[in-house]
Amino acid sequence: MRKLPARYAPLVAPMLLSLLMTFVVSGIATWRGIGLPANFVSVWWGAWGLSWVIAFPTLLAVQPVVRRLTAAIVETHPGAATGSAPASPRARS
Repeated sequence: MRKLPARYAPLVAPMLLSLLMTFVVSGIATWRGIGLPANFVSVWWGAWGLSWVIAFPTLLAVQPVVRRLTAAIVETHPGAATGSAPASPRARS
């Protein structure tokens, strides 16, 4: 399977994050709101779709702010901006 070019990473990461988070959160919220009736799955899918349509563009919009806040809180290492793991202590020796 061919991989997407690296330039798509800023879109793919928020897309995957929003899909997974909205899946879990909408499922829990739906369960808490209506219990487990026979139509649970159809109600959940509707809630998930609506929540994802809102979450994905929101993540894209706030991503630059989150990166700046993260950089202000977390010590960065060379390569950290690309998401690559820092070198192991042995590799630095």
